Amino acid sequence: MTQHSKIATVLKFCMAALAVSGPLAASAGQQDAAKPTRYITQTDRLIVRYKDAVDTSRLKVPAAVPANALSAARQAVIDRAGQQFGMTLRALRATATGANVLQLSRTMSLAEARQLAAELKARDASVDYAEPDRIMTAMAVPNDPSYSQQWDLYEATGGINVTGAWDRSTGSGINVAVIDTGYRPHADLSGQILQGYDFIASTGIANDGNGRDSDASDPGDWTPAGSCAAGVPGQDQASSWHGTHVAGTIAARTNNGAGIAGIAYNAKIVPARVLGRCGGYTSDIADAIVWASGGSVNGVPANANKARVLNLSLGGSGSCDTTTQNAINGARSRGAVVVVAAGNSNVDAANSSPANCAGVIAVAAVGRSGGKASYSNYGSVVDVAAPGGDNGAGILSTLNSGTSTPASDSYAYYMGTSMATPHVAGVAALMLAANPNLTPDQVEATLKSTARAFPAACNGCGAGIVDAQAAVNAALAGTSSPAPAVTWTSCAPEGGTCSFSGTREVRYGANNSFVTKVVTGSTACTNAVFGDPIPNVVKSCSYSSATVEAPAPVTWTACANEGGTCSFSGTREVRYGANNSFVSRVFTGSAACTNATFGDPLPNVVKACSYSSATR
Repeated sequence: MTQHSKIATVLKFCMAALAVSGPLAASAGQQDAAKPTRYITQTDRLIVRYKDAVDTSRLKVPAAVPANALSAARQAVIDRAGQQFGMTLRALRATATGANVLQLSRTMSLAEARQLAAELKARDASVDYAEPDRIMTAMAVPNDPSYSQQWDLYEATGGINVTGAWDRSTGSGINVAVIDTGYRPHADLSGQILQGYDFIASTGIANDGNGRDSDASDPGDWTPAGSCAAGVPGQDQASSWHGTHVAGTIAARTNNGAGIAGIAYNAKIVPARVLGRCGGYTSDIADAIVWASGGSVNGVPANANKARVLNLSLGGSGSCDTTTQNAINGARSRGAVVVVAAGNSNVDAANSSPANCAGVIAVAAVGRSGGKASYSNYGSVVDVAAPGGDNGAGILSTLNSGTSTPASDSYAYYMGTSMATPHVAGVAALMLAANPNLTPDQVEATLKSTARAFPAACNGCGAGIVDAQAAVNAALAGTSSPAPAVTWTSCAPEGGTCSFSGTREVRYGANNSFVTKVVTGSTACTNAVFGDPIPNVVKSCSYSSATVEAPAPVTWTACANEGGTCSFSGTREVRYGANNSFVSRVFTGSAACTNATFGDPLPNVVKACSYSSATR
């Protein structure tokens, strides 16, 4: 592979997120380790969802949900809650999952915002949840160029063995959503970019002079010092072109005699722009997750290029918020694989969102040695690792040479879990092109089972380094013995009882949106049993033609109060929470019963831990 004659030697900084590590020397070969990310710990928005809200993300046609769909009574409660904090709140818009985004009259710390959210929920029993609309930042730490080859693709020590996969899959037919800063047109991405969308509603963050629109191109995220929060960034930041770098790793043109090779070079990129100057709001990111995976977002045209893989090289601190988790759940129900950066702060990723959300593939970074990158987050929530670069050996990909507004095409080395994540997203695209019938859980399980052992220390980095060839081979092996076709027999309308012989899957819903559970003999066909996949739509139940093995009954043994240590034998699922609201994770031997380990499923409520009777 021949590279362009000029490769950028002065690298851009990580999202004005502001994150913001200090300047890196521009001299070739500089060995400067990645700096930890500085998160934005303030917000001027709140997300509130009411129990009677309509989730429009599953509807075929977007429902007209006005941004200010709040009754006078509810607004009065909001006003009283705001008065306790010396501020006013106004309805800004509705999210795809039916929550309202409220604009605060001043910026406040996340801790204050959580107190305000708790105050509002305590005053109004009709509130389902309330939480800060946090600002997420890109998970990239760039470094000076010092190597001219893509070691991350093929080297046996720290690479992903992608060359061995290319004779069996190149990603054809798979769309990968890059939920990031948008994209720059680039010669090495020519023909690779499909129609995307700009989800940034705030003109201040968008940096393009307007709010949401169909133009997902990146105008630049250059950020003056101190413009995001007090002391953030610490100095003027140049544009990062972060999404363009991520897109190149996944799907840059290959065998074209120029530039770099993409991992899934026959896949296509669907850009969803959510990060701009100072990062991006959780509410915008959640809507992008819904839209990219084929869900419906009010006021946004339907996505004609549904993505099977979503790449989120972004994040912030704290537990997984409900808004993001709901969006991820919807994306997974539509068959999307959600791949997320673990974070760059060299801490336990249990406190890094959305890496700590359920159902995602959380990715740590390794350096060229195959060991943990010095900056990479780690911990039990991490699933796998991939090359992110370290100690001067970065990840080469497509970029733009502009320091503020766009200029010419370029290439540059970046480092970070942002760079590791698209390696995994690219391999997932190769797997799905080889076997489109794989479910998100099957993709994750296969990536883990085929990952190779770490050649150097990488504690808390998941199952191993992703191996593209082994993963694609395993995906193809899954097609050799297809499961028998499953048919569904209608058994009850909503409110009735579905009866059948043996243990079967029962699905509940309508219009191709269903919740499925394994049941023996019979079940009530109600929201109380299944949840409500399509609010305000009449549903029904049907059972599967295939019988399944009855699941062993699981009991839970209380083991520790919040702040204590839960101990047990073997490897078990441990759940943390109260009042039937729990977060569950798998541990061996013991687990700290804390928010730092599990996230916080019920803020301001005393929680406890219990372990499952089933060993794993």
